[in-house]
Amino acid sequence: MKYLTEYLTFQTKKRREFINITREIERVLQKSGIKEGMILVSAMHITSGIFVNDAEPGLHRDIEEWMLKLIPEGHDYYHHRTGEVNGDAHLRNLLLGHQVVIPVTEGKLDLGQWQKVFYAEFDGQRSKRVIIKVMGE
Repeated sequence: MKYLTEYLTFQTKKRREFINITREIERVLQKSGIKEGMILVSAMHITSGIFVNDAEPGLHRDIEEWMLKLIPEGHDYYHHRTGEVNGDAHLRNLLLGHQVVIPVTEGKLDLGQWQKVFYAEFDGQRSKRVIIKVMGE
């Protein structure tokens, strides 16, 4: 079994942002030479996440509005009593999830026709990282 690990670094421009990272993951897969296996993609921050879905902007706005309804900004979260002001971002990470595993078949990401991989930022405007770990033969 072969392995390859790479890290992506982002300097996010907004507090909340979705970034399509599918091409970067495909680049790492090609570099690995693995034809059959899995790729783990994981956000290395507790206020961000990784998800697989459509690259349609209206859907992304729906996702953002859905999360804002469930986890509003400006709420008096207990976490804010520590001096932090990002309790909502921590909860969004739990709602969306911080990692995905993607199958690799015949040297390609085995995603559905419209599926792409996204990094979701919930407390941005600073440097953030994602780990990509390819495993297989």
